Amino acid sequence: MISRRSLPVLPIGLGLFDARAAVAGTGAMAAIEQRRGGRLGVFALDTGTGRVCAHRAEERFLMCSTFKGLLAAQVLARIEGGLERPDRLLPYGARDLIFTSPVTKAHLGRGGLSVEDLCRAMVEVSDNTASVLLMRASGGPAALTRFLRGLGDETTRMDRYEPQANEPSGDFDTTSPRAVVTSIRAILLGSALGAAAQAKLEGWMVACTPGRRRLRAALPPDWVAGDRPGTSLSRQTNDYAIIRPPERAPLLVAAYYDAPGVGLDAREAALREVGAAIVEWAR
Repeated sequence: MISRRSLPVLPIGLGLFDARAAVAGTGAMAAIEQRRGGRLGVFALDTGTGRVCAHRAEERFLMCSTFKGLLAAQVLARIEGGLERPDRLLPYGARDLIFTSPVTKAHLGRGGLSVEDLCRAMVEVSDNTASVLLMRASGGPAALTRFLRGLGDETTRMDRYEPQANEPSGDFDTTSPRAVVTSIRAILLGSALGAAAQAKLEGWMVACTPGRRRLRAALPPDWVAGDRPGTSLSRQTNDYAIIRPPERAPLLVAAYYDAPGVGLDAREAALREVGAAIVEWAR
């Protein structure tokens, strides 16, 4: 049974320095938004102290491909529960391929890939066909939403498959920065998955390549991080990460940036600025 976990409240005894740091971190996010334009949502949690940094943390944003880390967790939980096998072959053909599917396209001649290979492709290189195959095999979008409710995330919802899920439609396929941190905390640091599955998923996130120009690009070289980005080419650039500074508890960060009319390079630059601000806030 998956246990529900709530985010810690800022401890009263942390002192004036930490309270000022939280305010300064939030102000830095507001300044990035004002300078860059658009709408920026950020929630960061220092899991060692309970300190938080938040800006528009409760507002909804389209998930884009950030859902893929959550779907991978659902699949791993199904494997642990005996509902799925990592070596089960999920068949597909040329008609199943959609855009940005480098791994499934490269292995088209095999007629299918294993559940675990598809999970790795989905998280590490954002293979879209892999995400559709895995979501279908796991009960569809509604099943992912139910899984997240079991983690204590009452906000995030999955309603459609890709590519439709990348198009804004009310609250469909949205989350909030705080809600994402709630879920990834339960998944990577809580009891939603066993230790082996947690290590596997975090390893895939560390190996993830599409978001390397976002939050992670601003981190010191000795800070180890894994992330899961998401992108709408026309307007939105997102990223969430588990960040492990040396000799201290990890940080969990979610940044969602909706900026219609702003190019991808500029949107990614805004998330690098968020990453730099998080480093200063954490220190």
